[in-house]
Amino acid sequence: MRKIERKIEQYSDIINLPRPEPRCHPRMLIEKRAAQFAPFAALTGYEKVVKETIQRHEDEITRKM
Repeated sequence: MRKIERKIEQYSDIINLPRPEPRCHPRMLIEKRAAQFAPFAALTGYEKVVKETIQRHEDEITRKM
């Protein structure tokens, strides 16, 4: 595969144009877009393991005092 190198000057006609807005529907707010992914939990049980680890370390620290 051949690598194609381009220079920024090649895009001088479009580089400062505003971002195109969709014609069919309004753009979604960032807050709503981020909220779509909030319920997704790729690592089930991760929160529990983190809390247990924190508790173990805190217990260890208080025993050493």
